[in-house]
Amino acid sequence: MTVTPQPLTAGQRGLLVLLCFDALLLGLLELFFLPLRLDGIVLPKLGDAPMPVTVVLAVLTTPLLVRTTAKVIRPSFSVIPLLVWVLVVLGMGMTGPGGDLVLVQDWRALLLIGGGALPGALVLGGGLGTAAKAGKGVEDG
Repeated sequence: MTVTPQPLTAGQRGLLVLLCFDALLLGLLELFFLPLRLDGIVLPKLGDAPMPVTVVLAVLTTPLLVRTTAKVIRPSFSVIPLLVWVLVVLGMGMTGPGGDLVLVQDWRALLLIGGGALPGALVLGGGLGTAAKAGKGVEDG
């Protein structure tokens, strides 16, 4: 017996659009502020070392977007904000405004992509696994 999911309500669609817009904005913010350095301009002057503070933001917010989508809308839709974030970071990073390369070509880029995508993917897999177990329990009962 297969259970067909109910269509999304207007409120759920609106929340999904809002969460995807959040993913877009966060991806842009994290990408554009990735090159920050401890050079005394924006951050304090402490040896001119790279300080990728936006990676911490990505590690915290990407899984939060995925988890919120799974709880508020549906677990099967929780991949959408993660895909939006990845596409924004990679797409804007490689073909930035005016064709410029925005994504810095060093370890900070890998840290940003891994720090945002990996935790988000782990939360996505956990949510989909839980939903699959719950669905199987309903069918067996």
